[in-house]
Amino acid sequence: MRSFRTEIENPVVEKDIIELADKIAQYNNLQIDEEKFRSLRLARGVYGQRQQGVQMIRIKLPYGKVNSKQLRRIAAVSDEYSTGKLHITTRQDIQIHYVDLNRTPELWAELEKDDVTLREACGNTVRNITASETAGIDIDEPFDVSPYADAVFRFFLRNPFCQEMGRKFKVSFSASDADSGLSYMHDLGFIAKISNGIHGFKVMIAGGLGSQPRHADVLYEFLPSNKIIPTMEGILRVFDRYGERKSRGKARLKFLINDIGLEEFIKLVDAEQNAIEFKTVEIDAENYSYSKPVTISTIPNATITDEKAFETWKSTNIIPQKQEGFVAIGVKVLLGNFTTDVARKLADLVEKYAASEIRFSLRQNLLIPFVKKDLIPFFYNELNALGFAEAGYNKVVDITACPGTDTCNLGIASSTGIAEKLEDVIKNDYPKFLNNQDLVIKISGCMNACGQHNMAHIGFQGMSVRTPEKLVAPALQVLLGGGNLGNGNGIFADKVVKIPSKRGPEALRRILNDFEQNANGIDFTTYYKEKGKKYFYDFLNDLQDASNLSPDDFIDWGNNETYVQEIGIGECAGVVIDLIETLFLESEEKIEKAKECHQNKIFPSAIYHSYSALVNAAKALLLAEDISTNSHASIIQQFDDYFINSQKIELQTSFSALIYQIQQHEPSAEFSEKYTKDALYFLKKVRSYRAESLAVAK
Repeated sequence: MRSFRTEIENPVVEKDIIELADKIAQYNNLQIDEEKFRSLRLARGVYGQRQQGVQMIRIKLPYGKVNSKQLRRIAAVSDEYSTGKLHITTRQDIQIHYVDLNRTPELWAELEKDDVTLREACGNTVRNITASETAGIDIDEPFDVSPYADAVFRFFLRNPFCQEMGRKFKVSFSASDADSGLSYMHDLGFIAKISNGIHGFKVMIAGGLGSQPRHADVLYEFLPSNKIIPTMEGILRVFDRYGERKSRGKARLKFLINDIGLEEFIKLVDAEQNAIEFKTVEIDAENYSYSKPVTISTIPNATITDEKAFETWKSTNIIPQKQEGFVAIGVKVLLGNFTTDVARKLADLVEKYAASEIRFSLRQNLLIPFVKKDLIPFFYNELNALGFAEAGYNKVVDITACPGTDTCNLGIASSTGIAEKLEDVIKNDYPKFLNNQDLVIKISGCMNACGQHNMAHIGFQGMSVRTPEKLVAPALQVLLGGGNLGNGNGIFADKVVKIPSKRGPEALRRILNDFEQNANGIDFTTYYKEKGKKYFYDFLNDLQDASNLSPDDFIDWGNNETYVQEIGIGECAGVVIDLIETLFLESEEKIEKAKECHQNKIFPSAIYHSYSALVNAAKALLLAEDISTNSHASIIQQFDDYFINSQKIELQTSFSALIYQIQQHEPSAEFSEKYTKDALYFLKKVRSYRAESLAVAK
């Protein structure tokens, strides 16, 4: 692994990659626990997939922006370490599959040569910061949110207090009140606003999808931009301390706020303010590296051979741009999948004729900004040659789907197979819907909603169904009536019926036929609300009957073999580490990190490493006594109740008073040094107690 030291200029990144390589070696030599190793690799974008012995690698692309050099680098890495295929996610990441675990450090090192990272693309961390793909060019935006999304990404990357939370944390930025960043379904959502000439955001908090979708609350109607980072830091600190850690299904921020209420949550955030170093963080939007179109002296000739197809494509795939003389081109990417050959040609095309930049969208497509209007015919021909000139960008025919049973451990039924079939149904049988953007169709392979099915107008969720003879067939839950209403408001879809998967096309036909015949021009969300759930249930109900299935019903879409329900262990949430000695060792590691940060005068990080060391050491001793824990706050209280109040351990103070010094002091050099010493003192105390207990037991 020495080559990383010479090829990577950033010492922090170099250390990260070497650490991953070392941990892989320890894991292979049975020197590190599998659960502990899983937590570490997930935070570095390395995710187990359905097929044994290979990994999915998630490449983190903040707000979906990638330049030509970066796209070529990603393509080269996929060719060398994967299968030459790329997948756009619904969080604007790129995923590649079938990667050998032992080669992941090399892969990461190659990506970092062009400032592309895997860090915190998975795991219990702040995930990719998403944003409207039209940021910076949106004719309705008050200002470009890109610099602010970028600043949030950089501030929280590798930040100690959001590395080992109880669950993942998702953040979005919306360019305008259209809320194309979908703020209402995020842990934190920011919608651009201007008040009295000041740039700021409407802030939404504690939204989420999954099996129990929750609409986000309004945290602030307007928050100045220099307060978004300190506010988010306070929220993350509280989530880290009070969030559930035992029950994965209840560990998201939405459950914490449901339990304690938004008002109490805000009080806890306010109590963290002393620990936050910067009360305001000015974001230098003026010096941000904005996209700039290249200078084009000669417009290439372009002959259109199919004028009708060209005009249809223009009507659905050209996005007006606020910069005079330019448009953006939306490229529909079927299921978010494309090859590295196409990626390279796209990189060359935008480098020579646009702004050397591509944006990946939340609907698994890509957007090319800064195309001169005179170049539209030329771009159409170039994209058509790549198979990328299909009409219907962000329209009803543009169906979103997660990978489902193709590669995901959690997939129950095929989402990609049914998505392809449904797109065919719309294109062939309902061509008049091609230009309709009031119908959004999304599909997920399981209840976790990576395909965002429960916020769609028409959604499908992978499931299974049992026949009266106890045979199992792939199925789809049909959901209706969801939608984005704008400015932080949205509706989650109702579950209407569950049908065998092979009846999905018939269900869609019935829904579209009814809408076409009876809606009278109103949008689908309004139409569904007027008619109500029972109306749709009644004309779909007969499709639920599983007593008369044919042999074909037992074969899922895109498959040739009889369906077998196989659900693995999901890794999106990371893991809980319960090994006592491992927790003690982690505490020692965190104290060493605290000392290192203190020497480098990064006092907030030093203090938080010491805090984590204290919590881990306390948890270790509680687990040694078979005392269950489920949050940092409960660990602190339980340690006092069991060890301090009973005088089993003498600290000369309570553990809560010792650890909650973090709330009482600003992150100064003096407090950083003292707090690290306190953590070391506490670790020695609990290790001694543990050693004595083991000696007595023998």
